[in-house]
Amino acid sequence: MNLFQPLRATAHPVIAARNLWRGLNEAQLFVGSFLVLIALGTLGLRLLPWLYTGDRLGWIDSLFMAVSAVCITGLSVVDTATYFTGAGQAFILLLVQLGGLGMLTFTTLIIVALGRRLSLRQEAAAGSLQDIVPHLDHPHLVRTIFLFTFLVEAIGAAVLYVAWLPRFGVTGAIWPAVFHAVSAFCNAGFSTFSDSLAGARLSPVPQLAIMALVLFGGIGFLTVEELRLRRSAAGAQRIRISLHSRIVLAVTAVLIVGGWIMFTALEWHRTFAELPGWARALNGLFMSIIGRTAGFQTVDYEQAADATNFLTTLLMFIGGAPNSTAGGIKVTTIGVIGMLAWSRFRGRRVVGFWDRSIPTDTVQRAVGLFVVACGVLALAIFALTITEIGHARSGQGEFLRYMFEVTSAFNTVGLSMGVTGELSPVGRLLVSLLMYVGRVGPLTFAAAIALRSREPVGKFRYAGEDVIVG
Repeated sequence: MNLFQPLRATAHPVIAARNLWRGLNEAQLFVGSFLVLIALGTLGLRLLPWLYTGDRLGWIDSLFMAVSAVCITGLSVVDTATYFTGAGQAFILLLVQLGGLGMLTFTTLIIVALGRRLSLRQEAAAGSLQDIVPHLDHPHLVRTIFLFTFLVEAIGAAVLYVAWLPRFGVTGAIWPAVFHAVSAFCNAGFSTFSDSLAGARLSPVPQLAIMALVLFGGIGFLTVEELRLRRSAAGAQRIRISLHSRIVLAVTAVLIVGGWIMFTALEWHRTFAELPGWARALNGLFMSIIGRTAGFQTVDYEQAADATNFLTTLLMFIGGAPNSTAGGIKVTTIGVIGMLAWSRFRGRRVVGFWDRSIPTDTVQRAVGLFVVACGVLALAIFALTITEIGHARSGQGEFLRYMFEVTSAFNTVGLSMGVTGELSPVGRLLVSLLMYVGRVGPLTFAAAIALRSREPVGKFRYAGEDVIVG
């Protein structure tokens, strides 16, 4: 028997790659897919000369833009409208679309299209939802994701095209409409205009279209599918909306209405001072919806009130819904934590809402995710204030600008108070890392702490001892 035969077989590149693939768990597959896409995007931005109107980006800036696009953030170290050619903007948009839907979702669609049944491992990697909503069929859900995505983007592009037709002409309005429709639905915030959407402050149709696209992309595919199934079913077959979707819809509505009132009041005599009354209310709604998930701007946040920027920071931290293109710690996390506080206030040990009890493990995951996100943000803000020593502008208010930038990056929003282009090389690498961790970190962390313990129950436990808190 040749003892080296197994070694030679394993050393074959194809077999080695296959073994490596089989050895990856679902979290590693998810994280790795984004790394591969970021690497390809960085190489393309650095090496393809026809993407630029002038000089090509350096390696650090190419990495920054690739991460921002793949992680659907929208932060940019250059002006996307003038620095890139049409081909360059299309390359950015492709990364946004792939990053928004996720490479694993594309893989799942191909498998389903070929008529093959998903393995348990592939279902876990793609984010199986059977434990939450057993009435949804996973392969059908994946098809719906793509059909819904392209349908909404097409409708949004058509509306934007009609709205911008008088401004750009028959052919000139096509690309801005398509670009902004995809960017808005993916909650990215990239724009083909140098001033983002400041030029649309008095144009209700483009603003309403962008807001609708951002909402559809950030509300979560699961909630959209449940609403569709409930509407299509009739009589006794009508399905019950899950607690998950109810929390998503309720918290989203509260955040939108509350933010709308606050932003309109805070900026009424400031950045909205020159606008008519209806435009002030419209732009306040725009800031409330866009501020949680996307990086489009109709106002200069450097000129906004400190209270406005702090409120925006809080909304960016919360973000959108799970299984969506939005970032943040998610509205369900805040909803569960709020229910926990309300239950404790009423002296109840069980956390519940709408005649349903939430499992203790889910509550613990929500609290754990919240604590970890706060810790990461605190360390990142401190680190950025260190890396930018000597690069900061003179004057006060730098801390708020850095906190705003870090929160926007980690929660993949894309809003900025003018810090992004001023960052040092180390600062840009730090923000790039934050965007990547913010896109995949909370999800993989939630998946990791969702795993059940394999330790035998009841065989061993330390003696209990209480601790005074508060």
